[in-house]
Amino acid sequence: MFHATGFRVPDVPDTLTGNCGSNPGIACRLAWDLTHSTTATQVVKVYLAGPVSQAGRIAFVLVLALFVRAIVHRVINKVTERAATATLAVTPNGRAQKAAPAVQIAGTERREQRARALGSILRSAVSVIVFGIAALTILGILGFNLAPLLASTAVLGVALGFGAQNLVRDYLAGLLMLVEDHYGVGDTINAGVATGTVEAMSLLTTRLRDVNGVVWHIRNGTIDSVGNESQGWSRAVIDYPVPYGEDLARIRALMEQAANSLYRERGWKKLILEKPEVWGAQELSGKEVTMRLVAKTTPMRQWEVARELRARVKAALDAAGVQPAGPDTIVVSAPPAVTPAVAGGATPAVAPAVATQPEPGDDGASLNGR
Repeated sequence: MFHATGFRVPDVPDTLTGNCGSNPGIACRLAWDLTHSTTATQVVKVYLAGPVSQAGRIAFVLVLALFVRAIVHRVINKVTERAATATLAVTPNGRAQKAAPAVQIAGTERREQRARALGSILRSAVSVIVFGIAALTILGILGFNLAPLLASTAVLGVALGFGAQNLVRDYLAGLLMLVEDHYGVGDTINAGVATGTVEAMSLLTTRLRDVNGVVWHIRNGTIDSVGNESQGWSRAVIDYPVPYGEDLARIRALMEQAANSLYRERGWKKLILEKPEVWGAQELSGKEVTMRLVAKTTPMRQWEVARELRARVKAALDAAGVQPAGPDTIVVSAPPAVTPAVAGGATPAVAPAVATQPEPGDDGASLNGR
């Protein structure tokens, strides 16, 4: 307590200031006013006013943390939803244009998956940061000295960083793969050690199932390069051999006609994104020419389109009288002639058999011993 002259006056135990301090709280003031008892006032101050004040401050910190977390989560959700609903595609020259319907649908699904995954990671990171700060603040309210705690936490973080380098690398690699959209759930990828369909992806590992049904768990940090077979679009490539002497312009026209008939059908047009193209002669040999036909398809549908295109091209070339490429090889063999055994058990010498081509109308029979 201070006197009017500015000098501090010692607190008198039997006064409000002596029991509750220079800045008494409501509970302590009320207890002194009602009882004027030092014991009752100290009990209220120590066991009621102090804990209630700390509880109120802790509750305020928690409410503030929840409020900040909710606001940031709402902002993240809006940003990810806006990113997921973007429908513009960028052309090689840098201009934006509307994508094809099939590509747009596939791209929208990928953006939604990517946005959900990124949103989940960001929300988790925000929750950890906000509640971590709130926890440190609450420890300060409870009277803990935060300086040694922060110093020990920093040392522990450095030790964990050196001891768990592979784990940190896996997490960082998984985050970069997700942000840069290397692949997603449902994609067919070649990860080097295995090729299959991605069933689950986390920041630590990627789980994929190969064609034999084997489930592979691959750490993200060990994936140096990855090939995505189902991102954006695929291409069906058909190499069809034709005889060397055929007119290639005629063959090209027949193949284009067969491919265009498939492209015009409503069911197949949903799978074929662009009009098929005949690229021309791919390989040459002394007996045949390999013609290449390509078609741009939706992801992972190139094989069924390729099978149908082969069937259509074969039917068109057969109808036009184009013979199959390559010579037909026929191997003819005749069994050795067998002579009856000679009396006395001796085995006569066997004359070499001669295979002859039968004349037209002849049944191919030969007389033995005449």
